[in-house]
Amino acid sequence: MARRTTTRGDGRVRGNGANATPAEAPPTVTPARTGRDASQSFVGVHAQLRAAILAGEIPAGATTSQAALVNEFGVGRTPLREALRMLQRERLVTSEPNHRVRIAELSSEDAEELYIMRITLEAVAIRMTVPVLTPTDLAELEGFMAQMAHYAKTGNMAGYRVPHSEFHHRLGYAAGSRVSAEIAELFDHSERYRRGYGGKWQDRAEEHRAILDAATAGDADGAAGLLAEHYLHTVRLVFEVMDPSHDLSRLRTAVSVVAPGAVTRL
Repeated sequence: MARRTTTRGDGRVRGNGANATPAEAPPTVTPARTGRDASQSFVGVHAQLRAAILAGEIPAGATTSQAALVNEFGVGRTPLREALRMLQRERLVTSEPNHRVRIAELSSEDAEELYIMRITLEAVAIRMTVPVLTPTDLAELEGFMAQMAHYAKTGNMAGYRVPHSEFHHRLGYAAGSRVSAEIAELFDHSERYRRGYGGKWQDRAEEHRAILDAATAGDADGAAGLLAEHYLHTVRLVFEVMDPSHDLSRLRTAVSVVAPGAVTRL
């Protein structure tokens, strides 16, 4: 019998435990060379380009031309131009003279600002969400944990990313759709740093478990602190490789406001 799901007003798809289906799964990263049957709508072109940038298939800092992208992705010039405008608004590309395009570079300043925004927004969002989590929410969060464990065991990073994203989304949904959309975009942009600067990101099960246990116990402040520590662990891994001497004083200030107990982890 097919599993039934229902969509709530907040956009979340209801399922059963470990079989829960993410409401808005992140775009699947597919190989850049998609052939001439690729979607010609600007929405489809945008999704292809965005996924390739986030996956590092188009390297950070690379410069290319619109003509090269037309040939590489098998798309039309008009939808490509609109897709590039969307990516430019998202700060994933910059426009250069002679119809050339530069992929946004990875930098210490950008990484710090990403995590300032992620930690401050999500620490507030999880405090709003923990008091309203339902038994179904908690069952589905356990399901996402099980899915992450499965993908980590099989080494499927693309598969892991979907329940990982939904796990964090579910813990902050009560902040509202606009905040959730901003958090989702920051999650995606952080992916470029997670992929680019090493570390076995899927080996973070104990941290996810601690966050979920605090949420299950109704400890909103504890969950927020553990979430901040979780992200600061990622920050340490990234900066150990990318720029060990970078001054993270701005991030320390932000963390001291929203999760004071976690600042010692930085």
